[in-house]
Amino acid sequence: MRRRLNRWTGAAVAGLVLTLATAGGVHAQAPNISGTWLFDVVVEGGGGTPTVTIVQEGNALTGHYSSETLGEADFTGTVEGNMFTFTFSVDPGLGQMVPVTYAGEIESATALKGTFDLEGLGTGTFTAVPKPEA
Repeated sequence: MRRRLNRWTGAAVAGLVLTLATAGGVHAQAPNISGTWLFDVVVEGGGGTPTVTIVQEGNALTGHYSSETLGEADFTGTVEGNMFTFTFSVDPGLGQMVPVTYAGEIESATALKGTFDLEGLGTGTFTAVPKPEA
């Protein structure tokens, strides 16, 4: 009797977990991408290697972008599942601020990839890895 009860209990728990997962009752937490990342950006006619420091609190991102091409800027963004986006504005030498958007996928704890959009001036792709600790 006890063996039959244990089998029934195990099956019931497994069924409950499956029901909650498929009904949206269990949500996977977004991976935390806080840290300093080395980006490799490829755009038509060139690219760059910005350093991006990300602070993630829940689904909110804040941080700092630093590159020789676009300069320094603070940004804000979000993480949803394994997808993220962040935006900031820069003056690329035109005398006006232009929005920049990075949208990507968290492939693993050590790999990001996605797209880059300098609104109206160019688009490209990027990959990123964590900056090695000194």
